Amino acid sequence: MFIIDTTKIVEVFCFIDDFCKEVESFYAHHPLPKGLEKRKSAAGRKPSLSESEVLTILLLYHLSGFKCFEYYYKRLVLQELKSFFPKAVSYTQFLFLARQACFHIFLLAHYRCSLSLRTHHYYVDSKKLPVCDNRRIHSNRVFEEIAKRGRGSTGWFYGLKLHLVTNQYGELVRFLITTANVADNNPEVLNYLFKGLIGKCYGDKGYLTSLLEELLEKGIHLITKVRRNMKNMLLTMQDKLNLLKRGSIEAVNDILMSVCDIDHSRHRNPLNALVHIFSGLAAYTFLDHKQTRFNPARLAA
Repeated sequence: MFIIDTTKIVEVFCFIDDFCKEVESFYAHHPLPKGLEKRKSAAGRKPSLSESEVLTILLLYHLSGFKCFEYYYKRLVLQELKSFFPKAVSYTQFLFLARQACFHIFLLAHYRCSLSLRTHHYYVDSKKLPVCDNRRIHSNRVFEEIAKRGRGSTGWFYGLKLHLVTNQYGELVRFLITTANVADNNPEVLNYLFKGLIGKCYGDKGYLTSLLEELLEKGIHLITKVRRNMKNMLLTMQDKLNLLKRGSIEAVNDILMSVCDIDHSRHRNPLNALVHIFSGLAAYTFLDHKQTRFNPARLAA
């Protein structure tokens, strides 16, 4: 028996299907950039699986608890979920369709983040995404000239880095993927993560930056701990308490790595890696166990 509730399958598919229809109607009048348009098969036939079905299968993998996509596809999709996906293709053909859907899964992940509440209370953090074991760095050719060496709280690694902004309810607000050698307080990274956000954001010492005044003028007040050789900052008691709750974003990272399984170091294609990460981020937004949202109607009552 499969371990995904049928109502969750219907919920995910209905949302994605509506999303794909909106994207298709938009790009019918706004052509995609060169290289992002869909490729046709040699015979010029359309794939048997629709775009929404491909995205649904990708997201369900991260919600299923499986740790091997090939086993998940052959065991679950082609067998127990055959009634939901009667035109499912072979595993090899699906990988080709998944790479074609990279742009759509990227848009879906960003769109799901845009639906999160803007609460004026945010947390920022980064998570390493190694693409191979440190002992195989010199023999890795899949991510050559893409991945870089970086240093995290647990030591050196080779790969990418995921930057996240969440609200206090554990909802993803914004994300960015960079190479591992990009610092957390990189000006371009901070400007992108905080663009359009207003309120206070809490981070660790890695986000100490000289852009505090510039960010404050744009509406975001970045609050971090100070290093030992720095003077203490004057903070309100509420800001000190909120800074102590910064571990909530660490919990989000743990769920992304353990439940949604975005940490995978054996990809054979960089595009497969991006599809895997984007679908894991999008799948996280469909989880039901995030903290209860604040309901403004309670204050009115």
